Amino acid sequence: MNDIIDLSIWQLVLAFVFVMVLMIIVKIKGISREKEILISSIRMTLQLILTGYLLVYLFNNPSPVYTIFVLLAMESFAIHNIIKRAKGKINKSLRKIIGLSMVVGTVSCLLFFLFVIVQISPWYNPQYFIPIAGMLIGNSMTGISLGVNRLVDGMQANKHLIEGSLMLGATPKMASKEVVDNAFDSAILPTINSMVGMGIVFLPGMMTGQILSGTSPITAIEYQIAIMLGILGSVSLTVILFVQLGYKTFFNHKDQLQI
Repeated sequence: MNDIIDLSIWQLVLAFVFVMVLMIIVKIKGISREKEILISSIRMTLQLILTGYLLVYLFNNPSPVYTIFVLLAMESFAIHNIIKRAKGKINKSLRKIIGLSMVVGTVSCLLFFLFVIVQISPWYNPQYFIPIAGMLIGNSMTGISLGVNRLVDGMQANKHLIEGSLMLGATPKMASKEVVDNAFDSAILPTINSMVGMGIVFLPGMMTGQILSGTSPITAIEYQIAIMLGILGSVSLTVILFVQLGYKTFFNHKDQLQI
């Protein structure tokens, strides 16, 4: 494989030309997004720089304590972000379901992926543990975020239909089945669409990064296939846990709809 081409600080600065072009376009079009574009670009850059130095330290000083701490931090941020991005106010019970679904779904899939598929040693090896955990948690966060909004909107939009079904003798599960199914479909669809176009329409970021770093394309493809299947499993499990437990928070102990 060819030697890696290191980017200098000035080459990275030149990449911000794309940001400047976008800001000029939105300015000409009268779209008030210049501030958001600039802040997000600067924030992304600073976050990645700090993350890079943190990963260098973690890789040079592997420790189960550090690895678990990073995992807990990623889970906490993901759960907070899901709740923050939810449209409208969500009750305390639904927040607990979000946290439970994220932790159980992502951690179980992460452990299976690392111990059974990759078989890393030691188990807390940050070089594998942290990047894979980030991909599983990040995609699951996106999936549940979509599921939360669709479930809440569906329950509110179909309130009268659900109440009508309950009066006719349907259980809460039966009455809300269509809403739950739609929420699951909306949450899982982006992952499926991404898998369909992968390798033909676009090359995924993980695979591209490995190839640019000098890894054999075949090895990069093997890892990409494995991680995408892991992401599919993680997103599916977290979302199915959420929708199957989440809809119950909209009903009281008498099976009455509470919205």
